[in-house]
Amino acid sequence: MRDSHSGACLCGAVRFEIDGPLEHFYLCHCSRCRKDTGSAHASTLFSGRAHLVWQSGAEHIHTFRLAGTRHQKSFCTQCGSALPYALEGGQGIAVPAGSLDTPITLPPEAHICWASRADWEDQLADAPRLDDLPG
Repeated sequence: MRDSHSGACLCGAVRFEIDGPLEHFYLCHCSRCRKDTGSAHASTLFSGRAHLVWQSGAEHIHTFRLAGTRHQKSFCTQCGSALPYALEGGQGIAVPAGSLDTPITLPPEAHICWASRADWEDQLADAPRLDDLPG
């Protein structure tokens, strides 16, 4: 398992390094994660020991925290891409898996909040798989 990773937002304005092990990998199906990703689930890595180092573009990072919950999301203000963030109380970091440019060797540990999944989630396995955009 790698102990360092690098990543960036879609437009490249924000770049970062993760120094230390990524310890957990969850696919969260709760309605909050579906809303903030626009997808079936959020794919997030967590670490209580790794350190997040911003290489460039820190001025383009905004963090949204949903009042009354532990839900938060950091993103690039230029392109909207999800970015890593520090967990409340200094308990580690959360890293959107898709924001990494380096390979992830840690397999997803669990689908969490499965009972909250979208009603169309169970049909995903039956959808055709295309290597490019449709027709």
